[in-house]
Amino acid sequence: MLRRNHRVMRRIVLLLVCAFLALPAVSQTTLNGAGATFPNPIYSKWFSEYKKLHPEVQVNYQSIGSGGGIRQVTEGTVDFGASDMPMTDVQLTEAQAKRKTKILNIPSVLGAVVPAYNIPGVSGEVKFTPDALAGIFLGKITKWNDKAITGANPGVNFPDKDIIVVHRSDGSGTTFIWTDYLSKVSADWKSDVGSNTSVKWPIGLGGKGNEGVAGSIRQLQGAIGYVELIYAVQNNIPYGSVRNAAGVFLKASLEGVTAAAASAPKMPADFRVSITNAPGKDAYPISSFTWLLIPQQSQDAAKGKILADFLNWMVTDGQKMTAALSYAPLPDSVVQKEKEAIKQVK
Repeated sequence: MLRRNHRVMRRIVLLLVCAFLALPAVSQTTLNGAGATFPNPIYSKWFSEYKKLHPEVQVNYQSIGSGGGIRQVTEGTVDFGASDMPMTDVQLTEAQAKRKTKILNIPSVLGAVVPAYNIPGVSGEVKFTPDALAGIFLGKITKWNDKAITGANPGVNFPDKDIIVVHRSDGSGTTFIWTDYLSKVSADWKSDVGSNTSVKWPIGLGGKGNEGVAGSIRQLQGAIGYVELIYAVQNNIPYGSVRNAAGVFLKASLEGVTAAAASAPKMPADFRVSITNAPGKDAYPISSFTWLLIPQQSQDAAKGKILADFLNWMVTDGQKMTAALSYAPLPDSVVQKEKEAIKQVK
């Protein structure tokens, strides 16, 4: 009796194994994206968490800078791009002509760009006026003990040391945010340099990506540069407060970024908006949205469906993960508009 039961059990197990092996394999889909380094920490987190929910989806993202993200999504070499500068009218027209579909600029998160520094003997917070930041990056303020800096920082003993300016060497949305801000607060900057993902720098050393700039600041005594907040936090680099449009010195924070988004101009239908130097005493002045660049019609319908699903997840569950990485979540009003826009993604 026992032997017969054993044989029956063996047959059942064998049948189950055969049935399992006969099941069709779950097809894997890989989405390729490239672009901004500014949101790379939160994107890495999101893509990892999304894969836990959807093991059949793999997202490969290369943080090559916003300029590269715009270029690759335009050429169609990636499924989506990413940029801290919304695409211009000219860029959108070129992309539509090449890809035969519109590219949507979808805000993903809010962040801050900070003036990070390495000043010998100074470890505390340094206050920067708009004139001081513009003067430093124009090469007009060359010493750390210049009165344009010391005047806003009574009691701080600045060294008589040369300032080493560090900026991005690659096409960068972080550069756009920084130069967009400087163009709003300095007439000289606006006329002599302007704002873009790449500019002709009057002075300084170049670093690739937020990572490269952060690394140079850490290594070079007397250095100052601009990086996204999380890169200063993760690398333990001091960063200063900036005087905002209301005359208040503010250090970058989630609350300050949220206040900037709330007090900035009304969000347009295509989501292309600048919130630097926003009004309001609580607004951190070098704040910005960052955008995913999404083809309205993917060449592969399956990928389009996955992109739409990911975007809907991103603007809901994904937003709950932002604060831990020093990003601010999207305002609810923006999320509601985005949900409507995401319906266009096919």
